[in-house]
Amino acid sequence: MQDGRAPGRQDGGRNGRAPGGQDGRAPGGRDRGSGGGSGGESTLTVLIAGGANAAIGVLKLVAGLLTGSSAMLAEAAHSVADTTTEGLLLAALRRSARRPDRRHPFGYGKERFFWALIAAVSIFVSGGVFAIYEGVSTILGEEAAQTLAWVAYAVLGVSFLLEGTSWLQAVRQVRKEAAAEESTFFRWLRTTDDPTVKTVFFEDSAALIGLVLAFAGVGLHQLTGSGIWDGVASLLIGLLLAAVAYILGRTNKGLLIGRQADLRLVTAIRRTLDDRPEVDAVVDLLTMQLGTDSVLLCARLDFDDALGAADVERACVEIDADLRERFGDLAEIFLEPVPRTDPVMRERVLDRYGRTLAPET
Repeated sequence: MQDGRAPGRQDGGRNGRAPGGQDGRAPGGRDRGSGGGSGGESTLTVLIAGGANAAIGVLKLVAGLLTGSSAMLAEAAHSVADTTTEGLLLAALRRSARRPDRRHPFGYGKERFFWALIAAVSIFVSGGVFAIYEGVSTILGEEAAQTLAWVAYAVLGVSFLLEGTSWLQAVRQVRKEAAAEESTFFRWLRTTDDPTVKTVFFEDSAALIGLVLAFAGVGLHQLTGSGIWDGVASLLIGLLLAAVAYILGRTNKGLLIGRQADLRLVTAIRRTLDDRPEVDAVVDLLTMQLGTDSVLLCARLDFDDALGAADVERACVEIDADLRERFGDLAEIFLEPVPRTDPVMRERVLDRYGRTLAPET
């Protein structure tokens, strides 16, 4: 397989712009300078969430100790888990931005996925498990008297305002990124290759729901005099955190294993290659997310038989340059000339996709 990059072409020269100054990104792709790849706005979102969660965690812990509310203690654990998560996400943003080197020639982009996965585990272990334990022990244990309920209400109110501020920042960024990729809000959340923003959005959403559950638990305890409601609220908060951890963990697992690039980007690349006069057929097209806004492309092409070896080499250089100008997310491009009639190649494509990409001859 040969790398189709033009000799002497610097990676830093990829600007994702089409000839004539037109924006060349396909649907589902972003310019590297838009802030998604650099992590500028993602860092701001994480910092706002981290600051809010640290302050909220202290308030909830004090309120939980003063009132004896298991729901408040569960929420304190929730905030500790969220603050830990923000620290891990900041590490992910910093470490994934390192440039490729000899030991990691494809870069460190997947570090963002790894640390986001560890953040999901942190949400479950330090938040979910403690909340579930606290809830079960409260339901099955001895009845505890509730004191200073007004402290819990005050802390929950302030926490809701702070969490809401962080949540609104996450929503703004999701909307901005979705609009840039010509996607819908929820589709972007399902398909994004940036786990940091998705993690902040889901954990902040869970935090707001958790605050409502804690408020209900404290209120019902006060109204009925039964601490079981407090325990039920704590248990529900734990189950909520476990669900969020599962969703985020599954997302990052797929990215770490090696997920295909956005289907719209793959389709646009295929269409571009099909339109090249030197290419008779696209035999195989492989893509993989190397990191946020960073895609590896391997294209196996059946070139016009009238082309000589030098013509094919020159065509590879031109195709590489054209693809980089059109699609700013392409970090590495490999072009391999193959005959579409090769039985081994056909078998591989059929095994992977269930059909051939190239038309029958």
